[in-house]
Amino acid sequence: MPRKNSVVFVCLVVVLAGCASVAPGIQFSKSRADVVADDDHPRTEIISINSALVRKEKEQRDRQVADDLSSLLSKPQPYVVEAGDVLQIVVWDHPEISASMLPAPAFGVQGGAGVAGSPMQPQSGFEVDQSGMLDFPYAGKLKVSGLTSSEIHSMLTTRLAHYLRQPKLSVRLLAYRSKRVYVDGEVKLPGVQAINDLPMTLTEAINRSGGMNLTADQSRITLSRAGKTYTINLPQLVQRGMNPSDIMLKNGDVLRVLARDENKIFVSGEVSGPRALPMRNGRLTLNEALGEAGGINPVTGDARQVYVIRRSSSESLVYQLDANSPGALAVAESFELNPKDVVYVAATPLTNWNRTISALIPGALPGAVIAGTPGR
Repeated sequence: MPRKNSVVFVCLVVVLAGCASVAPGIQFSKSRADVVADDDHPRTEIISINSALVRKEKEQRDRQVADDLSSLLSKPQPYVVEAGDVLQIVVWDHPEISASMLPAPAFGVQGGAGVAGSPMQPQSGFEVDQSGMLDFPYAGKLKVSGLTSSEIHSMLTTRLAHYLRQPKLSVRLLAYRSKRVYVDGEVKLPGVQAINDLPMTLTEAINRSGGMNLTADQSRITLSRAGKTYTINLPQLVQRGMNPSDIMLKNGDVLRVLARDENKIFVSGEVSGPRALPMRNGRLTLNEALGEAGGINPVTGDARQVYVIRRSSSESLVYQLDANSPGALAVAESFELNPKDVVYVAATPLTNWNRTISALIPGALPGAVIAGTPGR
């Protein structure tokens, strides 16, 4: 009778061993012949995480930062007048031609330049029309779009000299209404910010919006311009010796400060505590992610199969780290993760086999072991 029970146990092991291929959890295969490619499950090659890959990715990150932001760096330029701006023009000793062509705003109403009106000295000015033309008494229609206030001053002085003896006048911007940027996301005062005579740099736009919230991710600031989106990492810029104030904003730019919750790393599989981890100033290494999750489970986890699944714009990339290899921890500490990466630790073959048996026939494995034990 014990011999019969042993045969039953051996047969059970042989049959269930063939079911190991359907074990629970994510399955990876290094053999490309074992992977069936179709539209829903494209063929994916596993990339080994080693020192050469870490070095290559670091060079690619450095090159990408330099290339992406080069078109945003420029020197401050004088403000030029465009359609919609309002000019205040005063011709001294000739108040009859300095009268406004626009009604003065009510008391307490803010003008485009942020100066409140006063009942003693009401605001008034001349608006630049949609064609960029300025209509001023005696001077007629002048093309002023694209000119600075000093250039407009010189033009008006020359025109008025035909009618007035040594005219003296002053020209200044009363309302800046032609150029603006939009600041959104994790700032205290999101909304529209008008570009005025002060250079609208990246830091200036954020400061005018009240600064960043505590939940803001300073490493993930996006700037959308002319259909292209740039990602700005402030701590990285400072670390590389680049001044964020050298990034000049232009009319129509959309600046968005992302929240830290939008850039998480997901750790799952055979770790002590699967969880979603926020990045720290845009940086989190594979070693740090595994440490935050409590490390690889020493009983069920297979240290040879630590995977990083990364979704790019065109394909999914799968990286593998053999944590049992010499120097693996040093490589993992240098391998930087990207937002939305998934770190997955696979189970050992024995763990998969045990879980498959338990799922198919609950209690079958303990019963078979008891039946096959000598003396039973």
